[in-house]
Amino acid sequence: MTAHSGRCLCGGVTFSLTEQPVGTRACWCRDCQYLCSGNASLSVFFRQRALTISGTTADYVSASDAGNLIRRRFCPACGTPLFSDALAEPEYLVVRLGALDNRDIGSPQSTIWTDSAPEWAWFDHDKPHFPQQPS
Repeated sequence: MTAHSGRCLCGGVTFSLTEQPVGTRACWCRDCQYLCSGNASLSVFFRQRALTISGTTADYVSASDAGNLIRRRFCPACGTPLFSDALAEPEYLVVRLGALDNRDIGSPQSTIWTDSAPEWAWFDHDKPHFPQQPS
């Protein structure tokens, strides 16, 4: 059963997820701003076991602002950011909202790294927000 599906821009990588998301959030860390043309990244969290990928992804591993090693996966042909995961927490998968076919599931439940957001950034002050990475 496919609960959600998505793809990269060129269609070389498609994926399906067999479970519902466990959470959503917006992130204003500087790494996410680099990945999202200066905006926050909108992410949907799933359990890793729910993911099936068709096609080949490329990986880039780096340390996050909080010091965690993060593996980011993207399409090697068109460069679309698709997934990321913290190597210390392999059970969970972060799916970039823009790669999902149904982006309506992604209203952020919280916002993190607001201290790194530019002055013009907007986030919902009625939802939890954190100046950096929450514990």
